[in-house]
Amino acid sequence: MTLEEHNKYWLDSAEHDLDTANTLFSSGKYDWCLFICHLVLEKLIKAFYVKNNHNKIPTKTHNLVRLVQLVQVKLEEKHLLFLDEVNDFNMEVRYPEYKNEFYKTCTKDFTGTYFIKVKEFYQWQKSQLL
Repeated sequence: MTLEEHNKYWLDSAEHDLDTANTLFSSGKYDWCLFICHLVLEKLIKAFYVKNNHNKIPTKTHNLVRLVQLVQVKLEEKHLLFLDEVNDFNMEVRYPEYKNEFYKTCTKDFTGTYFIKVKEFYQWQKSQLL
């Protein structure tokens, strides 16, 4: 795969997941919406990884902060804190001991607030990539 094809793969996949997150939000599946939001950002950061690491396959981690460190994208502390918060959405849905509490936390307002932030971060970073 060329660098352009590899990068397009991650960006197309992130775009698809963003559409899926929107569908989940609209249908009231707020916990899963946030889980998919994590995937959107993970795939976006992995597109940066591919670009900045000469088309290497991204490291197999789901930790957004760690990925950003590996990619060496310069972010403000507030953005790193945001990514750290979004990291929780991956863990909370995946593991049963957290799932019930997370489900209760994921109200429409809570999810909507984070969903807006994810979309803004996604658009901002995508514009930096292209």
